[in-house]
Amino acid sequence: MASRATIDLPLHDGRVPRWLYDRMVKLAECILAIIVDEYGPRGLLERIADPLWFHALSCTLGYDWDSSGTTTVTCAAIKEALQRREIGVKVCGGKGKTSRLTPQEIPAVCKLYDIESEAPKLVKISKLVAKIDTSAIQAGYQLYHHAFFIAEDGSWAVVQQGMRPEEKYARRFHWLSTEAKSFSEEPHKGIVGNVVHQNVLNLVDRESREAREVCVEVAREGPEKAERLLKAALTKVKGPLDRWIQRQTAIAVEAYKLPRTVNWYALEQALQVSPSSFEELLLIEGMGPLTIRSLAFIADLIFGAKLSWRDPVRYAFTFGGKDGIPHPVDTKRMDEAIRFLAEAVDKANVKWREKREALRRLTGLLNSVTQL
Repeated sequence: MASRATIDLPLHDGRVPRWLYDRMVKLAECILAIIVDEYGPRGLLERIADPLWFHALSCTLGYDWDSSGTTTVTCAAIKEALQRREIGVKVCGGKGKTSRLTPQEIPAVCKLYDIESEAPKLVKISKLVAKIDTSAIQAGYQLYHHAFFIAEDGSWAVVQQGMRPEEKYARRFHWLSTEAKSFSEEPHKGIVGNVVHQNVLNLVDRESREAREVCVEVAREGPEKAERLLKAALTKVKGPLDRWIQRQTAIAVEAYKLPRTVNWYALEQALQVSPSSFEELLLIEGMGPLTIRSLAFIADLIFGAKLSWRDPVRYAFTFGGKDGIPHPVDTKRMDEAIRFLAEAVDKANVKWREKREALRRLTGLLNSVTQL
């Protein structure tokens, strides 16, 4: 247990046993069909995008409540289950190399559901949410898993995960189309992590609204103007105690190193493209965390635009902590998820032994919530 009574889910090497994975897929096929029968395809997306529901489902399918692998293997099992049975929802992408197949898989799903005109927009959204969770929120997590869920009516959800290489702990990002009113300002359904980091550059916080606008304006001026402004900003750094040098969090780069980390080609592209929004800026090829950080540096020190350094994590691996940090424990919602899944398991067309094991894991999950 961490000091804040959060649930530590370190990443482990190795693969899930095939016998377990096959049973996960079979059980997922039954449970997902029951959920869609009860709530419809969009209702399934709403639950996949809910960190509480997702974690409870992971435990039901095959993971103990405090196990790692709840994201990647669960999404893989769901993807295969939805390939076996048509219930109005499909999954694109996955872990590692599979995630890079998402742009090719999305059009195929759209064709299946006769919503081909939606494919370009959904491919763009897939790329954008990945850029936001690596470049607009700089907590040092490198994405290695991206699952894009599409319902037959074109609604979508995303479950993606990143890892901090130093600690080898994961952070999971949940998105839902019906609740993402803006991609650039507090767009997530939930963010799940182990710890709340200090001084995370958070450009999707509402406090960073002016800074986002300045970043776009500076980028539109091209690399030469940006370089002059960056040099001017560096003259304002007073020494080793400067606030920017102290912020060794997401991207540990001292201020004097910023000019060497900027992707000047990306800024040249920005000059040509002339992005009209922060979303368009992020989608420019090569516009990564360090270049965005440099633009934020200029926005702060030259134009005085306020930046948010608040970590947006909302859940400590689903349940929150005893002290309510980063999120109060919501046992009522967890109990509701467990109760529904227990009933779904009972209805599922699987062997009694598999039902018993799924119910055992749910009981362990319920006990862990009760103890918090």
